[in-house]
Amino acid sequence: MKKLFFLLITVFTIQTSMAQTTYILCGKLVDTASGKISSKKTIFVKENKIIAVKDGYIMPKGGNLIDLRDKVVMPGLIDFHVHIEQEFYRNTRLNKYILNEADIAFNSVGFAKTTLLKGFTTVRDLGGTGVNISIRNAINKGKIPGPRVFTAGKSLATTGGHADPTNGSSRVLIGNPGPKEGVVNSVDDAKKAVRQRYKNGADCVKITATGGVLSVAKSGDNPQFTLEEVKAICDTAKDYGMHVAAHAHGDEGMQRAVIGGVKTIEHGTYMSEKTMELMKKYDAYLVPTITAGKEVEEKAEIPGFYPDIVVPKALAVGPQIQGTFAKAYKKGVGIAFGTDAGVFKHGNNGKEFGFMVAAGMPAMEALQSATITNAKLLKMENEIGQIKKGFFADIIAVEDNPLDNINTMENVVFVMKDGVVYKK
Repeated sequence: MKKLFFLLITVFTIQTSMAQTTYILCGKLVDTASGKISSKKTIFVKENKIIAVKDGYIMPKGGNLIDLRDKVVMPGLIDFHVHIEQEFYRNTRLNKYILNEADIAFNSVGFAKTTLLKGFTTVRDLGGTGVNISIRNAINKGKIPGPRVFTAGKSLATTGGHADPTNGSSRVLIGNPGPKEGVVNSVDDAKKAVRQRYKNGADCVKITATGGVLSVAKSGDNPQFTLEEVKAICDTAKDYGMHVAAHAHGDEGMQRAVIGGVKTIEHGTYMSEKTMELMKKYDAYLVPTITAGKEVEEKAEIPGFYPDIVVPKALAVGPQIQGTFAKAYKKGVGIAFGTDAGVFKHGNNGKEFGFMVAAGMPAMEALQSATITNAKLLKMENEIGQIKKGFFADIIAVEDNPLDNINTMENVVFVMKDGVVYKK
Protein backbone atom coordinates (compact mmCIF):
# COMPACT_ATOMS: atom_id res chain seq x y z
CA MET A 1 0.00 0.00 0.00
CA LYS A 2 2.85 2.34 0.88
CA LYS A 3 4.54 1.62 -2.45
CA LEU A 4 1.35 2.48 -4.33
CA PHE A 5 1.03 5.71 -2.36
CA PHE A 6 4.60 6.79 -3.13
CA LEU A 7 4.13 5.79 -6.79
CA LEU A 8 1.05 8.02 -7.07
CA ILE A 9 2.91 10.91 -5.42
CA THR A 10 5.81 10.47 -7.84
CA VAL A 11 3.51 10.43 -10.90
CA PHE A 12 1.70 13.55 -9.65
CA THR A 13 5.02 15.33 -9.07
CA ILE A 14 6.27 14.46 -12.56
CA GLN A 15 3.00 15.62 -14.17
CA THR A 16 3.10 18.87 -12.22
CA SER A 17 6.71 19.57 -13.18
CA MET A 18 5.87 18.84 -16.82
CA ALA A 19 3.13 21.50 -16.89
CA GLN A 20 4.24 23.90 -19.57
CA THR A 21 5.02 27.52 -18.94
CA THR A 22 3.30 30.09 -21.14
CA TYR A 23 5.30 33.16 -22.13
CA ILE A 24 3.35 36.31 -23.03
CA LEU A 25 5.30 39.00 -24.87
CA CYS A 26 3.81 42.42 -24.10
CA GLY A 27 4.44 45.48 -26.25
CA LYS A 28 3.07 47.62 -23.42
CA LEU A 29 2.05 46.52 -19.94
CA VAL A 30 -0.30 48.43 -17.63
CA ASP A 31 0.81 48.43 -14.00
CA THR A 32 -2.43 49.17 -12.17
CA ALA A 33 -0.71 49.54 -8.80
CA SER A 34 1.73 52.27 -9.87
CA GLY A 35 -0.48 53.77 -12.56
CA LYS A 36 2.31 53.49 -15.12
CA ILE A 37 2.65 51.77 -18.49
CA SER A 38 5.94 50.08 -19.34
CA SER A 39 7.24 48.63 -22.61
CA LYS A 40 8.71 45.28 -23.67
CA LYS A 41 7.79 42.88 -20.88
CA THR A 42 7.36 39.11 -20.68
CA ILE A 43 4.78 37.49 -18.41
CA PHE A 44 5.42 33.91 -17.29
CA VAL A 45 2.28 31.83 -16.59
CA LYS A 46 2.15 28.31 -15.22
CA GLU A 47 -1.17 26.57 -14.69
CA ASN A 48 -3.49 29.32 -13.40
CA LYS A 49 -0.92 31.68 -11.85
CA ILE A 50 1.55 34.33 -12.93
CA ILE A 51 4.97 33.08 -11.85
CA ALA A 52 7.10 36.01 -13.05
CA VAL A 53 7.08 39.32 -14.94
CA LYS A 54 10.43 40.22 -16.54
CA ASP A 55 11.91 43.02 -18.60
CA GLY A 56 12.46 42.47 -22.32
CA TYR A 57 11.17 39.80 -24.69
CA ILE A 58 12.08 36.31 -23.52
CA MET A 59 11.44 33.57 -26.07
CA PRO A 60 12.67 30.18 -24.78
CA LYS A 61 12.60 27.06 -26.91
CA GLY A 62 10.13 25.20 -24.71
CA GLY A 63 6.70 26.26 -23.55
CA ASN A 64 3.83 28.14 -25.17
CA LEU A 65 4.46 31.55 -26.71
CA ILE A 66 1.80 34.25 -27.00
CA ASP A 67 2.93 37.25 -29.01
CA LEU A 68 1.25 40.49 -27.94
CA ARG A 69 4.13 42.77 -28.89
CA ASP A 70 1.80 45.05 -30.84
CA LYS A 71 -0.81 45.19 -28.05
CA VAL A 72 -1.38 46.85 -24.68
CA VAL A 73 -1.67 44.23 -21.94
CA MET A 74 -3.38 44.64 -18.57
CA PRO A 75 -5.05 42.60 -15.82
CA GLY A 76 -8.54 41.21 -16.38
CA LEU A 77 -11.28 43.72 -15.62
CA ILE A 78 -13.76 43.57 -12.74
CA ASP A 79 -17.33 44.82 -13.21
CA PHE A 80 -18.92 45.44 -9.82
CA HIS A 81 -22.53 45.55 -11.00
CA VAL A 82 -24.00 43.11 -13.51
CA HIS A 83 -27.14 40.98 -13.78
CA ILE A 84 -25.91 37.77 -15.33
CA GLU A 85 -29.40 36.22 -15.55
CA GLN A 86 -31.04 38.69 -17.89
CA GLU A 87 -30.81 41.22 -20.66
CA PHE A 88 -33.48 43.91 -20.72
CA TYR A 89 -35.63 44.30 -23.81
CA ARG A 90 -39.23 45.18 -24.61
CA ASN A 91 -41.55 43.23 -22.27
CA THR A 92 -38.72 41.74 -20.20
CA ARG A 93 -40.95 42.16 -17.15
CA LEU A 94 -43.10 39.28 -18.45
CA ASN A 95 -40.20 36.82 -18.12
CA LYS A 96 -41.01 36.04 -14.51
CA TYR A 97 -44.32 34.57 -15.69
CA ILE A 98 -43.12 32.69 -18.76
CA LEU A 99 -39.51 31.56 -18.14
CA ASN A 100 -38.56 28.49 -16.14
CA GLU A 101 -35.35 28.31 -14.12
CA ALA A 102 -33.84 26.22 -16.91
CA ASP A 103 -34.63 28.98 -19.43
CA ILE A 104 -32.94 31.56 -17.22
CA ALA A 105 -29.92 29.30 -16.80
CA PHE A 106 -29.52 28.71 -20.54
CA ASN A 107 -29.75 32.44 -21.23
CA SER A 108 -27.18 33.13 -18.51
CA VAL A 109 -24.65 30.80 -20.14
CA GLY A 110 -24.51 33.08 -23.17
CA PHE A 111 -24.39 36.26 -21.11
CA ALA A 112 -21.52 34.90 -19.01
CA LYS A 113 -19.46 33.93 -22.06
CA THR A 114 -20.05 37.29 -23.73
CA THR A 115 -18.93 39.12 -20.59
CA LEU A 116 -15.73 37.10 -20.35
CA LEU A 117 -14.84 37.58 -24.02
CA LYS A 118 -15.11 41.35 -23.52
CA GLY A 119 -12.31 41.22 -20.96
CA PHE A 120 -14.26 41.09 -17.70
CA THR A 121 -12.74 38.14 -15.89
CA THR A 122 -14.51 38.88 -12.59
CA VAL A 123 -17.96 40.31 -11.90
CA ARG A 124 -20.21 41.01 -8.96
CA ASP A 125 -23.77 39.94 -9.79
CA LEU A 126 -26.25 42.12 -7.93
CA GLY A 127 -29.54 40.35 -8.10
CA GLY A 128 -31.58 37.79 -9.94
CA THR A 129 -33.76 34.83 -9.10
CA GLY A 130 -31.03 32.79 -7.44
CA VAL A 131 -30.05 30.96 -10.63
CA ASN A 132 -27.02 33.28 -10.57
CA ILE A 133 -25.63 31.17 -7.72
CA SER A 134 -25.80 28.04 -9.89
CA ILE A 135 -24.17 29.92 -12.77
CA ARG A 136 -21.30 30.91 -10.48
CA ASN A 137 -20.88 27.30 -9.41
CA ALA A 138 -20.93 26.01 -12.98
CA ILE A 139 -18.23 28.49 -13.99
CA ASN A 140 -16.10 27.63 -10.97
CA LYS A 141 -16.32 23.92 -11.85
CA GLY A 142 -15.32 24.57 -15.46
CA LYS A 143 -18.65 23.43 -16.90
CA ILE A 144 -19.23 26.68 -18.79
CA PRO A 145 -16.99 29.63 -19.70
CA GLY A 146 -17.55 32.85 -17.82
CA PRO A 147 -16.07 35.37 -15.43
CA ARG A 148 -15.35 34.67 -11.79
CA VAL A 149 -18.71 35.53 -10.19
CA PHE A 150 -19.49 36.96 -6.77
CA THR A 151 -23.26 37.07 -6.42
CA ALA A 152 -25.92 38.46 -4.12
CA GLY A 153 -28.43 35.85 -5.24
CA LYS A 154 -31.84 37.48 -4.81
CA SER A 155 -31.83 41.19 -3.83
CA LEU A 156 -33.59 42.37 -0.67
CA ALA A 157 -36.52 44.80 -0.80
CA THR A 158 -39.44 46.01 1.28
CA THR A 159 -43.02 45.18 0.33
CA GLY A 160 -43.66 46.97 -2.95
CA GLY A 161 -40.01 48.02 -3.09
CA HIS A 162 -37.73 47.94 -6.10
CA ALA A 163 -36.83 44.24 -5.75
CA ASP A 164 -40.21 42.93 -4.58
CA PRO A 165 -40.61 40.03 -7.05
CA THR A 166 -44.40 40.39 -7.18
CA ASN A 167 -44.52 44.04 -8.29
CA GLY A 168 -46.74 44.43 -11.34
CA SER A 169 -48.58 41.18 -10.69
CA SER A 170 -52.34 40.71 -10.50
CA ARG A 171 -54.05 40.54 -7.11
CA VAL A 172 -54.28 36.78 -7.52
CA LEU A 173 -50.48 36.49 -7.89
CA ILE A 174 -49.23 39.36 -5.74
CA GLY A 175 -49.24 37.35 -2.49
CA ASN A 176 -47.24 38.31 0.57
CA PRO A 177 -43.57 37.38 0.00
CA GLY A 178 -41.26 37.47 2.99
CA PRO A 179 -37.58 37.05 3.92
CA LYS A 180 -37.19 33.77 2.02
CA GLU A 181 -38.21 35.58 -1.17
CA GLY A 182 -36.12 38.61 -0.26
CA VAL A 183 -38.81 40.90 1.15
CA VAL A 184 -38.09 42.62 4.47
CA ASN A 185 -40.45 44.61 6.70
CA SER A 186 -38.79 44.56 10.13
CA VAL A 187 -35.48 44.15 11.89
CA ASP A 188 -36.21 40.46 12.45
CA ASP A 189 -37.07 40.04 8.77
CA ALA A 190 -33.81 41.75 7.89
CA LYS A 191 -31.72 39.32 9.89
CA LYS A 192 -33.60 36.30 8.56
CA ALA A 193 -33.33 37.48 4.94
CA VAL A 194 -29.54 37.83 5.19
CA ARG A 195 -29.21 34.41 6.78
CA GLN A 196 -31.35 32.96 4.01
CA ARG A 197 -29.02 34.51 1.41
CA TYR A 198 -26.08 32.88 3.21
CA LYS A 199 -27.94 29.56 3.28
CA ASN A 200 -28.63 29.87 -0.45
CA GLY A 201 -24.92 30.37 -1.13
CA ALA A 202 -24.69 34.11 -1.85
CA ASP A 203 -21.32 35.89 -1.60
CA CYS A 204 -22.69 39.31 -0.71
CA VAL A 205 -25.99 41.07 -0.04
CA LYS A 206 -27.82 43.67 -2.11
CA ILE A 207 -30.60 45.88 -0.81
CA THR A 208 -32.81 48.26 -2.74
CA ALA A 209 -32.51 51.22 -0.40
CA THR A 210 -34.73 53.40 -2.59
CA GLY A 211 -37.21 53.03 -5.40
CA GLY A 212 -35.90 52.05 -8.81
CA VAL A 213 -36.31 52.99 -12.43
CA LEU A 214 -37.34 49.71 -14.04
CA SER A 215 -39.58 48.30 -11.31
CA VAL A 216 -43.32 48.52 -11.93
CA ALA A 217 -43.86 50.98 -9.08
CA LYS A 218 -44.42 54.72 -8.98
CA SER A 219 -41.41 56.09 -7.11
CA GLY A 220 -37.85 55.83 -8.36
CA ASP A 221 -36.15 57.47 -5.41
CA ASN A 222 -38.12 57.24 -2.14
CA PRO A 223 -36.36 55.61 0.86
CA GLN A 224 -37.57 52.04 1.32
CA PHE A 225 -35.76 50.73 4.40
CA THR A 226 -35.57 52.18 7.89
CA LEU A 227 -32.13 52.89 9.32
CA GLU A 228 -32.69 50.14 11.89
CA GLU A 229 -33.43 47.62 9.12
CA VAL A 230 -30.33 48.63 7.18
CA LYS A 231 -28.15 48.27 10.28
CA ALA A 232 -29.63 44.85 11.00
CA ILE A 233 -28.86 43.73 7.44
CA CYS A 234 -25.30 45.06 7.50
CA ASP A 235 -24.48 43.75 10.98
CA THR A 236 -25.82 40.30 10.14
CA ALA A 237 -24.01 40.24 6.80
CA LYS A 238 -20.77 41.12 8.56
CA ASP A 239 -21.25 38.16 10.90
CA TYR A 240 -21.42 35.91 7.83
CA GLY A 241 -18.45 37.46 6.05
CA MET A 242 -20.49 39.34 3.45
CA HIS A 243 -20.52 43.00 2.43
CA VAL A 244 -23.67 44.90 1.46
CA ALA A 245 -24.40 46.85 -1.73
CA ALA A 246 -27.28 49.31 -1.87
CA HIS A 247 -29.20 50.26 -4.99
CA ALA A 248 -30.08 53.90 -4.36
CA HIS A 249 -31.27 56.86 -6.41
CA GLY A 250 -32.75 59.11 -3.69
CA ASP A 251 -30.57 60.98 -1.19
CA GLU A 252 -32.35 60.06 2.05
CA GLY A 253 -32.17 56.36 1.26
CA MET A 254 -28.46 56.72 0.47
CA GLN A 255 -27.76 58.38 3.79
CA ARG A 256 -29.53 55.64 5.72
CA ALA A 257 -27.61 53.04 3.73
CA VAL A 258 -24.20 54.62 4.32
CA ILE A 259 -24.78 55.25 8.03
CA GLY A 260 -26.22 51.75 8.34
CA GLY A 261 -23.01 50.19 7.05
CA VAL A 262 -23.31 49.41 3.33
CA LYS A 263 -20.04 49.26 1.40
CA THR A 264 -21.21 50.42 -2.03
CA ILE A 265 -23.90 52.74 -3.32
CA GLU A 266 -25.15 51.69 -6.74
CA HIS A 267 -26.20 54.50 -9.13
CA GLY A 268 -26.32 57.36 -6.59
CA THR A 269 -28.37 59.55 -8.92
CA TYR A 270 -29.56 62.33 -6.61
CA MET A 271 -26.63 62.23 -4.20
CA SER A 272 -26.07 65.43 -2.23
CA GLU A 273 -22.75 66.83 -1.05
CA LYS A 274 -23.73 65.84 2.49
CA THR A 275 -24.05 62.22 1.37
CA MET A 276 -20.70 62.44 -0.42
CA GLU A 277 -19.09 63.54 2.82
CA LEU A 278 -20.79 60.68 4.67
CA MET A 279 -19.45 58.22 2.12
CA LYS A 280 -15.92 59.48 2.67
CA LYS A 281 -16.39 59.30 6.44
CA TYR A 282 -17.72 55.73 6.37
CA ASP A 283 -15.42 54.55 3.56
CA ALA A 284 -18.30 53.71 1.20
CA TYR A 285 -17.84 53.60 -2.58
CA LEU A 286 -19.97 54.80 -5.47
CA VAL A 287 -20.66 52.38 -8.33
CA PRO A 288 -21.74 54.82 -11.07
CA THR A 289 -23.48 52.63 -13.72
CA ILE A 290 -23.46 55.55 -16.19
CA THR A 291 -24.01 53.25 -19.16
CA ALA A 292 -27.28 52.00 -17.70
CA GLY A 293 -28.46 55.53 -17.06
CA LYS A 294 -27.89 56.51 -20.66
CA GLU A 295 -29.47 53.31 -21.92
CA VAL A 296 -32.73 53.68 -19.98
CA GLU A 297 -33.06 57.30 -21.05
CA GLU A 298 -32.62 56.29 -24.69
CA LYS A 299 -35.06 53.39 -24.49
CA ALA A 300 -37.68 55.52 -22.70
CA GLU A 301 -37.97 57.55 -25.88
CA ILE A 302 -39.24 54.46 -27.75
CA PRO A 303 -43.03 54.20 -27.45
CA GLY A 304 -44.06 51.03 -25.64
CA PHE A 305 -40.55 49.85 -24.77
CA TYR A 306 -41.15 50.34 -21.04
CA PRO A 307 -44.44 50.25 -19.13
CA ASP A 308 -45.97 53.73 -18.80
CA ILE A 309 -45.15 53.88 -15.09
CA VAL A 310 -41.43 53.42 -15.85
CA VAL A 311 -41.03 56.05 -18.59
CA PRO A 312 -41.05 59.25 -16.46
CA LYS A 313 -38.58 57.68 -14.02
CA ALA A 314 -36.22 56.68 -16.83
CA LEU A 315 -36.37 60.13 -18.42
CA ALA A 316 -35.64 61.81 -15.08
CA VAL A 317 -32.92 59.53 -13.71
CA GLY A 318 -30.99 58.73 -16.90
CA PRO A 319 -29.56 62.19 -17.57
CA GLN A 320 -28.47 62.70 -13.94
CA ILE A 321 -26.11 59.80 -13.24
CA GLN A 322 -23.04 60.97 -15.18
CA GLY A 323 -23.17 64.44 -13.60
CA THR A 324 -23.49 62.98 -10.11
CA PHE A 325 -20.51 60.74 -10.76
CA ALA A 326 -18.45 63.77 -11.84
CA LYS A 327 -19.30 65.66 -8.63
CA ALA A 328 -18.63 62.64 -6.41
CA TYR A 329 -15.28 61.95 -8.05
CA LYS A 330 -14.17 65.57 -7.65
CA LYS A 331 -15.34 65.48 -4.04
CA GLY A 332 -13.05 62.52 -3.33
CA VAL A 333 -15.64 59.75 -3.01
CA GLY A 334 -14.20 56.30 -3.72
CA ILE A 335 -15.24 54.98 -7.14
CA ALA A 336 -15.77 51.30 -7.92
CA PHE A 337 -16.27 50.45 -11.60
CA GLY A 338 -19.70 48.99 -12.31
CA THR A 339 -22.07 49.14 -15.25
CA ASP A 340 -25.44 47.44 -14.52
CA ALA A 341 -24.98 45.20 -17.57
CA GLY A 342 -28.21 43.31 -18.12
CA VAL A 343 -30.13 46.57 -18.06
CA PHE A 344 -28.32 47.01 -21.37
CA LYS A 345 -26.68 44.45 -23.66
CA HIS A 346 -24.02 42.26 -22.03
CA GLY A 347 -20.67 42.87 -23.67
CA ASN A 348 -21.07 46.64 -23.83
CA ASN A 349 -19.59 47.03 -20.35
CA GLY A 350 -16.47 48.71 -21.77
CA LYS A 351 -18.47 51.81 -22.72
CA GLU A 352 -18.45 52.80 -19.06
CA PHE A 353 -14.76 53.76 -19.28
CA GLY A 354 -15.48 56.36 -21.94
CA PHE A 355 -18.32 57.88 -19.94
CA MET A 356 -16.15 58.07 -16.81
CA VAL A 357 -13.31 59.77 -18.67
CA ALA A 358 -15.71 62.17 -20.37
CA ALA A 359 -16.95 63.17 -16.90
CA GLY A 360 -13.45 64.10 -15.74
CA MET A 361 -11.82 60.94 -14.38
CA PRO A 362 -8.33 60.29 -15.79
CA ALA A 363 -8.15 57.12 -17.88
CA MET A 364 -5.66 55.41 -15.59
CA GLU A 365 -7.88 55.99 -12.55
CA ALA A 366 -10.82 54.55 -14.46
CA LEU A 367 -8.75 51.42 -15.18
CA GLN A 368 -7.71 51.24 -11.53
CA SER A 369 -11.35 51.44 -10.43
CA ALA A 370 -12.00 48.31 -12.51
CA THR A 371 -8.97 46.43 -11.21
CA ILE A 372 -7.21 47.20 -7.92
CA THR A 373 -10.16 49.03 -6.32
CA ASN A 374 -12.68 46.30 -6.96
CA ALA A 375 -10.15 43.61 -6.05
CA LYS A 376 -9.66 45.31 -2.69
CA LEU A 377 -13.41 45.52 -2.07
CA LEU A 378 -13.68 41.79 -2.79
CA LYS A 379 -10.76 41.19 -0.39
CA MET A 380 -8.85 39.65 -3.29
CA GLU A 381 -6.25 42.39 -3.65
CA ASN A 382 -3.47 39.78 -3.44
CA GLU A 383 -5.01 37.57 -6.13
CA ILE A 384 -6.61 39.66 -8.89
CA GLY A 385 -6.44 43.19 -10.31
CA GLN A 386 -2.71 43.23 -11.08
CA ILE A 387 -0.26 41.44 -13.32
CA LYS A 388 2.13 40.34 -10.63
CA LYS A 389 3.87 37.19 -9.41
CA GLY A 390 1.53 34.95 -7.46
CA PHE A 391 -1.67 36.49 -8.85
CA PHE A 392 -4.23 34.59 -10.90
CA ALA A 393 -3.40 34.67 -14.61
CA ASP A 394 -6.29 36.95 -15.57
CA ILE A 395 -4.79 38.87 -18.50
CA ILE A 396 -6.33 40.86 -21.34
CA ALA A 397 -5.07 43.01 -24.20
CA VAL A 398 -6.35 45.89 -26.33
CA GLU A 399 -5.11 47.47 -29.56
CA ASP A 400 -4.35 51.01 -28.38
CA ASN A 401 -2.99 52.77 -25.34
CA PRO A 402 -6.12 53.53 -23.27
CA LEU A 403 -4.50 56.71 -21.95
CA ASP A 404 -4.63 58.04 -25.50
CA ASN A 405 -7.81 56.28 -26.66
CA ILE A 406 -10.10 55.13 -23.86
CA ASN A 407 -12.58 53.71 -26.38
CA THR A 408 -10.11 50.90 -27.06
CA MET A 409 -11.52 49.31 -23.89
CA GLU A 410 -14.61 48.43 -25.90
CA ASN A 411 -12.53 46.17 -28.14
CA VAL A 412 -10.62 43.64 -26.05
CA VAL A 413 -8.68 41.37 -28.42
CA PHE A 414 -7.08 38.88 -26.02
CA VAL A 415 -8.54 37.23 -22.93
CA MET A 416 -6.93 34.80 -20.50
CA LYS A 417 -8.62 33.79 -17.26
CA ASP A 418 -7.01 31.46 -14.74
CA GLY A 419 -4.29 30.70 -17.26
CA VAL A 420 -6.74 29.55 -19.95
CA VAL A 421 -6.92 31.51 -23.21
CA TYR A 422 -10.49 32.25 -24.26
CA LYS A 423 -9.83 34.82 -26.97
CA LYS A 424 -6.80 35.61 -29.12
